[in-house]
Amino acid sequence: MHDDTPTDEHARLILPRWRESPPGTHPPLDAPAYRSTALRHPRRQLDRLPQTLTEVTGPRFSFRRVEAGEEDLTAQHDGEPLGERIVVHGRVLDGDGRPVPETLVEIWQANAAGRYRHAGDRHPAPLDPHFTGVGRCITDAEGRYRFVTIKPGAYPWGNHHNAWRPAHIHFSLLGRAFTQRLVSQMYFPGDPLFAFDPIWGSVSDPRIRERMVSAFDLDQSLPGRALAYRWDIILRGPAATPIDPHHS
Repeated sequence: MHDDTPTDEHARLILPRWRESPPGTHPPLDAPAYRSTALRHPRRQLDRLPQTLTEVTGPRFSFRRVEAGEEDLTAQHDGEPLGERIVVHGRVLDGDGRPVPETLVEIWQANAAGRYRHAGDRHPAPLDPHFTGVGRCITDAEGRYRFVTIKPGAYPWGNHHNAWRPAHIHFSLLGRAFTQRLVSQMYFPGDPLFAFDPIWGSVSDPRIRERMVSAFDLDQSLPGRALAYRWDIILRGPAATPIDPHHS
């Protein structure tokens, strides 16, 4: 338990407000083309449990537990990981465009060959001993986050015949308590697998799908080392970033 008490404003910003986003912004709990949702989506009406001060104020993580270097996934081991080095950066904003500071941003991803370092991943692609695929950082006063990592590879999955997931990075945002968690995915521009991916397609409005796609950013690239992509995360409102309810 941490002694800091979150402000009502911070709690208001990070908590999802599904009804404030236009229909089709967030994937439905039951998306038939995304076959595994049939095993996970609720079959009865949900009971809404309002969050009280207890859920908002604790238990919570301590910012001091996020150590320097966790945001650079290419420098977490003794050797260099294989693959294309990239910078992924952006801002976390509320629906009015205001920055959301001191928010924990976590990412996890496959390596350059399209394999996760996870016991459940049976994809016959090589593991990289120098790449774990997990990083964390805290947004600054302007809501900015930044990671250095490896561009993930596409990988097959069992959703349908010859199904492949587009290259993507999973994002998790935590507010001032573990009950305030949002999860989404960031994609890369121009991926030819978009049209065949039912997770991407579970967001029904094609204009809103584009909010999950990062933008190439040459200005923030590291000369001679890494290209950069920018992806801003808007928590709610008409321009909200799609949130994945299957992980939140």
